[in-house]
Amino acid sequence: MTVETVDTLVIGAGQAGIAVSEHLSAQGIEHLVLERHRIAERWRSERWDSLVMNGPAWHDRFPGLEFASDPDGFPGKEDVADYFVSYAEKFGAPIRCGVEVTNAQRIVGQSGFRVETSDSVIEAANIVAATGPFQKPVMPPIVPNDIGVMQMHSTGYRNPDQLPDGAILVVGAGSSGSQIADELLRSGRQVFLSVGPHDRPPRRYRGRDFCWWLGVLGKWDIAAPSPGTEHVTIAVSGAEGGKTVDFRRFAERGMTLLGRTEGFADGVLSFADDLAKNIAHGDANYLSVLEEADAHIDRYGLDLPLEPDAKIIGPDPTCLSDPIRSLDLVAQGITSIIWATGFAPDYNWLKADVFDTQGRPQHVRGVTSEPGLYFLGLPWQSRRGSAFIWGVWHDAKYIADQITKSRAYIEHHATRPPIAETRS
Repeated sequence: MTVETVDTLVIGAGQAGIAVSEHLSAQGIEHLVLERHRIAERWRSERWDSLVMNGPAWHDRFPGLEFASDPDGFPGKEDVADYFVSYAEKFGAPIRCGVEVTNAQRIVGQSGFRVETSDSVIEAANIVAATGPFQKPVMPPIVPNDIGVMQMHSTGYRNPDQLPDGAILVVGAGSSGSQIADELLRSGRQVFLSVGPHDRPPRRYRGRDFCWWLGVLGKWDIAAPSPGTEHVTIAVSGAEGGKTVDFRRFAERGMTLLGRTEGFADGVLSFADDLAKNIAHGDANYLSVLEEADAHIDRYGLDLPLEPDAKIIGPDPTCLSDPIRSLDLVAQGITSIIWATGFAPDYNWLKADVFDTQGRPQHVRGVTSEPGLYFLGLPWQSRRGSAFIWGVWHDAKYIADQITKSRAYIEHHATRPPIAETRS
């Protein structure tokens, strides 16, 4: 079998893989990007039909190309995937689609890696794992699969017509869970929503989008937190032109809010007594952003309209003041459960001693202790904005710089004879 060689092999052609390819190209680094499906495939096949970006088009993009749509709008999932295809074409990214990496490991006694794929074997001096944070959907093993209720992860949800008649339980109140629950409610379905701990920023305040506020307040560049504290569920939405997620308003419209899903026995789901605490935490996060925005406006004398109604928190609905602790699925007519419960890392193809006990990469800004092995597109890789389109572009620049610097040392070693130490 002929073995192909390349300096740097990038695994994944989503936003992270395309970003690092652009920087590698600019620095003259020979590289190849492998994608097991199509460019930005997860945007096309693992998202619901009506999904739009959670940030406006002017903000969530690479510096070198704007979206063709309204800058203040929220492009749909197909528009986002098409954007990445166009961006890759813009600089001629060397992407090879339809190739899955099955095994990658260091070559014994040598520098570089041997990578086995569904197509061939490739040897590379460097590997950039750019497969992103949404790898293996997590569905807690709480409800058995044989009880006659349709269960799916949010990656499998497409639209309300996909689900059988009856009520629906959505577990998880981050961006995915809250948006899916809202869509189902608007379609006329009876919806129960299990709400865990979350942050709940305003969509807009005093005429500016929250992405702008996080920028001017310096929130996007907050350094990565300590390991194990990186993930914070954020309830934000660009749907219907972009609206603040307000769980109390969901309840006013007929949605039943529940605490965190804890267990299941004899057809009955049980929930933690934490709904009020979780909602209060989200409210506090929301109000804190408004307060910081007001202080910024006053400090710099910005001419932005007052918005006093934004600080009014509505009354607690009955499901919040008198929380439901258990739910009989049959009695409530629940025929579907959608688990919007996030993802776990899946690097089973990569054989390297760089993972913690939970399979998460151990790294500093994407650089590992294994020479030549890098990660890109991780949440909080270097800062709060790392997992966003514009944020990963800047992290990619850092990774490309590290590869370039490493190459300089290697090339110096290859072209210079050893220097004898002078002894007195």
